[in-house]
This record gives sequence, structure tokens and C-alpha cells, in this order.
Amino acid sequence: MAENKTETTAAKEEKTEAIPTVQKTQQKTDMIFEGYLAEVVDVVKGRTGIYGEIKQAMCKIMQGKDKGRVIRRNLSGKIKKGDMIRLPDTSREDKRIMAR
Repeated sequence: MAENKTETTAAKEEKTEAIPTVQKTQQKTDMIFEGYLAEVVDVVKGRTGIYGEIKQAMCKIMQGKDKGRVIRRNLSGKIKKGDMIRLPDTSREDKRIMAR
């Protein structure tokens, strides 16, 4: 009985080791993004959009002709200081959120 248990655990270990290797190779091929890399420097208080789902953030451009420039962009979803994002365009900047 003890031999069967060790064989089954060895078989399980072989199966679990093979799965992550396949997933890693798939991730490498799927991770092709276009745009310019930017870092979120500051998240501005206040929200915009019809339902308040959009936040404004100050983003520092890390690539391209505008490298080092800090621009204001509207972003949706969970965003925090220090996040790295891809921007399709670095030439346009969003307006400041103004209270009515």
C-alpha cells in the first residue's frame, strides 16, 4: 500500500510541474502591447464621467519623444500611485476637473 501512495504523489507532482511551464510560454507570446509606458505619479482627488467612474491621474512618460514629461490623463478602473500603464498617445492632455 505504501508504494501506491508514493507513486500517486510522484505522479501528481509531475503533473503540477508541467502545467506552469505551459502557462509561462503562453503568457510571453500574449504580452505584446502598443503605446508608451507611463508611471502614475499622483491620483487627483475628484472623479469625472456620468457616474463618477473616471479618475484623473498625473502620469510620467517613460518612453518616446516626451520622455520625462508629466501629463494629466483620465483613467478608468482601479488605479493607484506607482502603477505602470500604457498610453496610446502622449501628445494630448486632459483638462482639469472643475467643480460646478
